[in-house]
Amino acid sequence: QSGARINISEGNCPERIVTITGPTDAIFKAFAMIAYKFEEDITNSMSNSTATSKPPVTLRLVVPASQCGSLIGKGGSKIKEIRESTGAQVQVAGDMLPNSTERAVTISGTPDAIIQCVKQICVVMLESPPKGATIPYRPKPASTPVIFAGGQAYTIQGQYAIPHPDQLTKLHQLAMQQTPFTPLGQTTPAFPGTLCSADVAGKQWSSTVLPLQVITIFPCICPGLDASPPASTHELTIPNDLIGCIIGRQGTKINEIRQMSGAQIKIANATEGSSERQITITGTPANISLAQYLINAR
Repeated sequence: QSGARINISEGNCPERIVTITGPTDAIFKAFAMIAYKFEEDITNSMSNSTATSKPPVTLRLVVPASQCGSLIGKGGSKIKEIRESTGAQVQVAGDMLPNSTERAVTISGTPDAIIQCVKQICVVMLESPPKGATIPYRPKPASTPVIFAGGQAYTIQGQYAIPHPDQLTKLHQLAMQQTPFTPLGQTTPAFPGTLCSADVAGKQWSSTVLPLQVITIFPCICPGLDASPPASTHELTIPNDLIGCIIGRQGTKINEIRQMSGAQIKIANATEGSSERQITITGTPANISLAQYLINAR
């Protein structure tokens, strides 16, 4: 109906990218239809809810970082003008999206405000084409860590632990009845995760009972392997150009990793002439393993 070309990225990821291509009029029509569809979904979901105020429609645009400066304007003048003239909220992310040279621009408001906002953003992008090569953001398939506690398997989703399907929990309960695993600190230090596949994937179960994806979920934390595992220290070196995505804006990401893993994490100051930074992780082997996983994921 809009006349635009629309491509949707693969579906085995927590996020999917919708790419809309065509003349500006076709793009506005497509965005208008998407914004109204989102509003319809919000209205439908509220019919069973006790909430009184309707949340705004929110879209996240993926914009080459080289064009974000023009979008923000000198001293934030352009973005302020867009906010005031359209009534939409616009936020440009400080960090680039993982493994790309693109940044997220979040727009929220009424569908009409969003459509006007997208129009103005398109005008800016046409006036200021991207500089240099753009490495596009590609969402990665979900590989959430699995945590075992109290005989139940949980996966981490955002800030919450969600109970995992029965087969993983049963698998863990069976595993706990067998001879204890090697403590996590004594496994190969290259990457956390050998704990799950050590004895479980060996002689105890055949591959038909233990699907391959279970082996590759890591790290698994199994309380009860050692009443009080001793604290130890692990060191990592990270390239300077990646340290920002691990620290996050004003330290938000590194604090999240500290909180989720329970490990102490220290990042050494940059040393002159070195292209790498040292990260020291202290805690129990399980804490260190989870911290390592979360740092690798970032």
